[in-house]
Amino acid sequence: MQEFMLFIKTKGDHLESLSPEQQQAHIQKVGVYIGGLIQAGKLKGAQPLEMEGAVLHGNKGVFKDGPFNESKEVIVGYFHLVADSLEEAVEIAKANPIFEDMDASMEIRPIKQVEGIN
Repeated sequence: MQEFMLFIKTKGDHLESLSPEQQQAHIQKVGVYIGGLIQAGKLKGAQPLEMEGAVLHGNKGVFKDGPFNESKEVIVGYFHLVADSLEEAVEIAKANPIFEDMDASMEIRPIKQVEGIN
């Protein structure tokens, strides 16, 4: 089993464009999705992220920071998964209800296991 991080990206607050009823329906679908992942032993953690934050760029001890992003997409949440392969992690990601309700993308990355960290 490998661990993977799924970074959910949307153009701004992904729930903002939904009506209150649509937001509630989306949250219920996500709850069912998360419940299934927990039951299958595939989910280690998942949380939405606040819209505010900072981006820090560094080069040889010189830092630039600010709330700016290079693109209009922002990371709005994450899933920490356990899967047999990258292909399985991709299939798990494809089942996320966010793709039914809005325009989104996900970056799926294997977590590199380095001895001595954690």
